[in-house]
Amino acid sequence: MLTLLGLGVGGHLLRAGDSAGAPPGEALAALIAPDGPGDPLAHRDSSIALARPLGQGERIDADRAGLRELERLPGVGPALAGRIVADREARGAFGGIEGLDRVPGIGPAMLARLAPHLTFSGRSAEARAVAVSSRLDPNRASEAELQEIPGIGAARARSIVAFRDSAGPFRDAADFRRVGGLPGELVGRLGALLRPP
Repeated sequence: MLTLLGLGVGGHLLRAGDSAGAPPGEALAALIAPDGPGDPLAHRDSSIALARPLGQGERIDADRAGLRELERLPGVGPALAGRIVADREARGAFGGIEGLDRVPGIGPAMLARLAPHLTFSGRSAEARAVAVSSRLDPNRASEAELQEIPGIGAARARSIVAFRDSAGPFRDAADFRRVGGLPGELVGRLGALLRPP
């Protein structure tokens, strides 16, 4: 039975080598060479590295780490690692330990447990908004600059610029209520972010 299985696998390997234009022996040698791209030892070593607990002082970047890396954190299993990655993909970088609090299943105790083991290379949406608002003058901002503010896409940026060009400069945050297509919640956020001179 094993002989038949071996012959079947060998036949597939030889056909793969023929279809790639390489002689069958070379195709087989390339597949089992220890330093080739399919090196089972390299795969084994990387799997072991991802499965081991964190070392002393070792930290994981929560804004970039994959599932397997996150599972190395104390108290983080596959389900929680999945929620962390899903939240990050949906809402952007955490930007700090406080941002990780938005993930379901992570509360104050878990944050305290994880804090010594994490780094954050990304900036949260709130941090990006603060950075944008600190330098943004709504009376001079381009459409591209306005689009950097969360909740403002191309159409809303165009509307803000068109309103400003037709009605004159914004005097205060209340002027944003007169811009067509801006929901009340966004007007409130714009009032907090954009401070006309």
